[in-house]
Amino acid sequence: MIKMEIPGRPVLEITHLVLDFNGTIAKDGRIHNKVKDAISLLGKKVTVHVLTADTRGNVSEATKRLPVQIEALRGENTTLEKAAFVRSLGKEHVIAIGNGTNDQQMLREAALGLCVIEREGTATPALLASDVVFNSILDALRFILKPLRHQATLRT
Repeated sequence: MIKMEIPGRPVLEITHLVLDFNGTIAKDGRIHNKVKDAISLLGKKVTVHVLTADTRGNVSEATKRLPVQIEALRGENTTLEKAAFVRSLGKEHVIAIGNGTNDQQMLREAALGLCVIEREGTATPALLASDVVFNSILDALRFILKPLRHQATLRT
C-alpha cells in the first residue's frame, strides 16, 4: 500500500495502480527499461494492472518479468470498460494513468488520475479529466514514489 498524505485532503490509501498500455507506458509497443524499473518498484507496494486492447499483440511479451496483471479489454466501449474496472477495484484505492480519449472516465473515477503527454500525444478529454499532468510516464511514476512531490503539487 502507498499512503499519500496531502495537506488539506483526506489521506489516500492506494492499493492499485491502473496503467493504460499503448501511448502511456509503451511507445510503439515497447516499454523503456527505466519505466520497467519504476513499475517493478511500485509492484512491491501495490497491485499493478495494465489495461489494453493489445492492438499490437505484444503486451504479454512487453510486460514479461514485470509484476503486473494484464487486463484485456474486449468490449466495444473501452472508455466505459476501463472506468468499470477502476470501480471494481474500489476507486478510492486506485491511481490511474492514461493519455487517450478512452482513459478519461478511468482518470475521473480513480482516487488520483494522472495524465501523460508522451510522443504519441494526449487527448484533450484525458487531460481535462486528470488531477495532474506529466511530460512522461517516468515522471508520473516517480511522482507516486516520492511523497514530497505529490504533497507539493496537490496540497490545497
